[in-house]
Amino acid sequence: MYTVTVIQDFIAQHYLIGGDWGEENHLHSHPYKLELRLEGDKLDKHGYLVDIVEIENAIKKTINYFRDKSLNDLPEFEGLNPSIEHFTRILCQKILAEITTQNFSAISTVLWENDEAWASYRMDV
Repeated sequence: MYTVTVIQDFIAQHYLIGGDWGEENHLHSHPYKLELRLEGDKLDKHGYLVDIVEIENAIKKTINYFRDKSLNDLPEFEGLNPSIEHFTRILCQKILAEITTQNFSAISTVLWENDEAWASYRMDV
């Protein structure tokens, strides 16, 4: 099985709802680091699982939508606590929709909200 990973950084804001999480209940920023991983067992005629440029473009388009915005104000988070777990799933699904090459069998996102905390989401495709 091959794995290709691309990493991008961005900043977004949120505040948590539905519980008492102290400062997390107030609007604040996170310097997110997104790791996108694609997995598959077959390479294309160029020896790629997916061209890294295509992956980078899909990630950039997706994170530019979230960059410097409050997650709470976006329709993807309507009715949801904007937790890192929800954000990881939403990013994974949005990036998958941007990748036209379907030469892979799984996609996953690992989203770091700081140097110590991360969440991940994985889908078979």
